[in-house]
Amino acid sequence: MEAGTENMDDTPTVMAPLVLLSKSNPVFGCYMFWTSLLVLKMLLMSLLTARQRMKTKTFANPEDLRINRSPEVRFGDPSVERVRRAHRNDLENVLPFVLMSLVYVASGPHPLTARLLIRIGASARLLHTLVYAIIPVPQPARALAFFTTFGITCFEAGYVFVCCLRFI
Repeated sequence: MEAGTENMDDTPTVMAPLVLLSKSNPVFGCYMFWTSLLVLKMLLMSLLTARQRMKTKTFANPEDLRINRSPEVRFGDPSVERVRRAHRNDLENVLPFVLMSLVYVASGPHPLTARLLIRIGASARLLHTLVYAIIPVPQPARALAFFTTFGITCFEAGYVFVCCLRFI
């Protein structure tokens, strides 16, 4: 399989393998943008958790009680737990998506397909956080967002797997 990029008219052209993971490759540039956005979102989830803890005075560690002068350690506040579950879901799903997308980009896929998959997968993760942790929406909104990125990650893994079969 030839490594490729695209011209202004989205037609594939041959690209040297080392150029695939460079800013001169529009697919890698797209990957870098969306990965940066997802990492920033995950970092902000920690701040959102802290905000919920302060708002509800729900602290899991005794040394944190002095911050808001809370009388006791508390666990299980629904709003804190919802944000924590959303953050954990990110750790379980964004990391595989980001890693698999990098390997997928390095395999030299069709540029238009790769950019669409990266954009849709990252957007679905942003939407997942929105409907899970920020503005809770009934199912199937969260499930659709989850399975969109899950399916894209599986597709990318399958694509790379097939591309690499000749090397085993």
